Amino acid sequence: MRFGSAGAGSIHHLTFAIFAERVGIELLHVPYRGGSAMVNGLLTGEIHAGWSGIPNVMELIAAGKLRGLCVSTLQRSSSTPTIPTCDELGLTGFNIATTMGLHAPAGTSPKIVARLQAEIARSMREPAMAARMAQLGMVMEESGTSRYAAFMREDMARYEQAVRTLDLQQPK
Repeated sequence: MRFGSAGAGSIHHLTFAIFAERVGIELLHVPYRGGSAMVNGLLTGEIHAGWSGIPNVMELIAAGKLRGLCVSTLQRSSSTPTIPTCDELGLTGFNIATTMGLHAPAGTSPKIVARLQAEIARSMREPAMAARMAQLGMVMEESGTSRYAAFMREDMARYEQAVRTLDLQQPK
């Protein structure tokens, strides 16, 4: 069986590789140039499965063109509430989520960083923005700079370990 991702080393590649290892199956990885190309691979039958961000596939799932099997977070997504989590299906503790954060150049004034954080947080709480993010299955979480930096370090260490353990190589 072939599985696709948005590219070698992408979060979707790593998620599927970790998933396959945890359930004990061997799959051939087919890296695409982005999530949309991977979804096209699913629709045309080039690949049998793929891991994707929910916004990329939710309309196709709703239209019956794709079938969502599970989500990689511990909580179901608000945009696809009928799709169970991997944890619910017996893959205890499987929890991989993409996280987006705001970044600035090193050395940026703390005053500027604080202002950016406050303005972004304010805009994310606006009803229209909050509704759109929920529709896309995105959970908004405000965290301070040090908490986010710690999360990034932990996340990178986890994926670095997965790459080593699973011996994931860049395609030649």
